[in-house]
Amino acid sequence: MEVIKTAIEGAVILEPRIFKDARGYFFESFSQREFEEKVCKTTFVQDNESRSCYGVLRGLHFQKHPFAQSKLVRVINGAVLDVAVDIRKGSPTFGQYVSVELTGENHRQFFISKGFAHGFVVLSEDVIFQYKCDNFYSPENEGAIAWNDPDLNIDWHIPTSKVILSEKDKIHPRLKELYL
Repeated sequence: MEVIKTAIEGAVILEPRIFKDARGYFFESFSQREFEEKVCKTTFVQDNESRSCYGVLRGLHFQKHPFAQSKLVRVINGAVLDVAVDIRKGSPTFGQYVSVELTGENHRQFFISKGFAHGFVVLSEDVIFQYKCDNFYSPENEGAIAWNDPDLNIDWHIPTSKVILSEKDKIHPRLKELYL
């Protein structure tokens, strides 16, 4: 796999080697050894999958210490804009974000280390989205930031009128309200 650095340390794009022929394609979607050699040492303990339709926006979620999670995310079918916001206190890129388009066609993966809020919006008719986490989900330790926080100014690549949110995702605070 090729590791592509982003503008924010701790968020990297992974591009697998894809082998195509008349039968279709094959690629190694994850290798613990190669991941540790090229990205970082971690042990994933939980895999999750969601299916969503166009306009569904999930995020911007995070887990509070000591339940913080690193995530390795990818799209099986469809397309999303995936976003990671740096919420590490004292980080030189605090409050900045990185976005990457993940599709079932490009097979890219996005690794988001602990200390980031994460979210995605569905750009295709529907999507199957998978991710690995290096810590178990803890509902009492979850946190989130408003998807439309004007200080973050995230371009979600779809009209605001098309965004579909859960009731919970409609009421998250702005980043600066979390760090008052």
